[in-house]
Amino acid sequence: MKNRVSWEKYFMNIATEVATRSTCDRKHVGAVIVREKTILSTGYNGSIKGLAHCDEAGHEMVDGHCIRTTHAEANAIAQAAKNGVGIKDSEIYVTASPCYNCFKLIANSGIITIYYDEFYRDDRIINHAKEAGIELISLN
Repeated sequence: MKNRVSWEKYFMNIATEVATRSTCDRKHVGAVIVREKTILSTGYNGSIKGLAHCDEAGHEMVDGHCIRTTHAEANAIAQAAKNGVGIKDSEIYVTASPCYNCFKLIANSGIITIYYDEFYRDDRIINHAKEAGIELISLN
């Protein structure tokens, strides 16, 4: 029997592919929201719908961060909301751990587990995940 990748690796592989759609060349990030091994929504970092992307218009930098782009996690949550897909009690797979603002969106949307590949910048999410009862799992 052929060895298959784990579900975690499978969904992270998909998040990695989703990241290839990113339009901010500073960092390509992909997110996949899953419940019961079913994909509910995906997102990647890019500009506001209908506006020029970073790779077309350049970056809008504030404190070393490009604020022109909406983060992958926020886009995945927005896509679910736009399409009427409930994400309570789901998991999110993200190629880089969430920033603090995205962590707050994830927590308030009812996602209960965050899988990430690369840890990215913000240690605050570690303690807040514990406090909020959200599993924060590194797959790296």
